[in-house]
Amino acid sequence: MVDLKVSYMGLELKNPVVISSSPLGENIEKIRCLEENGAAAVVLPSFFEEQALQSELSHSLLYEKDGYSKYLDYYYDIVRDKVTPDKYLSFIKEAKSKVNIPIIASLNGISVSGWINTAIDMEGAGADALELNIYFLPTDPEMDGRVIEENYLELVKQITGSVAIPVAVKIHPFLSSIPNMSRKLVTAGANALVFFNRFYQPDINLENMKIEPMLRLSTSEELRTRIRWAAILFSRVDADIAITGGVHTAQDIIKSIMSGARVTMIASVLLERGINCLPSLLEEVEEWLSNHKYESLQEIYGIMSHKTTSQPALWERVNYLKVLDSYRQEK
Repeated sequence: MVDLKVSYMGLELKNPVVISSSPLGENIEKIRCLEENGAAAVVLPSFFEEQALQSELSHSLLYEKDGYSKYLDYYYDIVRDKVTPDKYLSFIKEAKSKVNIPIIASLNGISVSGWINTAIDMEGAGADALELNIYFLPTDPEMDGRVIEENYLELVKQITGSVAIPVAVKIHPFLSSIPNMSRKLVTAGANALVFFNRFYQPDINLENMKIEPMLRLSTSEELRTRIRWAAILFSRVDADIAITGGVHTAQDIIKSIMSGARVTMIASVLLERGINCLPSLLEEVEEWLSNHKYESLQEIYGIMSHKTTSQPALWERVNYLKVLDSYRQEK
């Protein structure tokens, strides 16, 4: 029997498959089904700062600009039917009482005032860890990118200083320097970094001349950016790395661990194929490890990272040149 156990932020997990924040964690029966089918932990659907704002009417945002209030009514229209803070906390308590796998609460927002008390309450409700999903889209040309990143760091510092449970920070791939920002986030207190947030882009409906939200599930093609940065940062930051977005197959899971990720987070594949496909994914991981004479998942952890591979330059700019050259040769 191949040992698939991993440690993520100090949480001992039976395997590296964590359910990412998604509708899969929106009710207890689904979470129990996920546990029964082999999920090692569940990240709950995000609690959005605007949901807290709806009840607290807190306007002291880090990024608040003149005229910000004009957007609040729009946000309230979106979140008015979402779960309230009290219901979210009750859900954490119920989940903890009915399943044995770790429950990771998820916070999505942009300000300190919108998160600290909620984070403390989530810890009190029994959450095993927190995942901070920092999503801010700067549209003001006067806003300096350094200020945005400093605000990210202050937010993480305040949250991690307010709770005792481990905190993961889910970032996006558009930071000016992912390695530098990753190291600073860890210094600010992050126990793990989650690569990467998926931004859902709006589209234009040409028939009714309206801007419409657009949701597309991930594909394995998205994995490459994630394993690249996991490989580059493996052993360079004192934090665990999780990969989310693009994990659909057993091969995707294996590649992620080889690149330096502790865990892989999945949702799209289960939404497409059903929760009952999870056992076969885990069986295929075990089969691959066994066929390649590995006794545990730990043996492949980081073996293809920038630090350990015999060709580290392929994770860097030279890979761009090599790919272009190979295309020319094929032509």
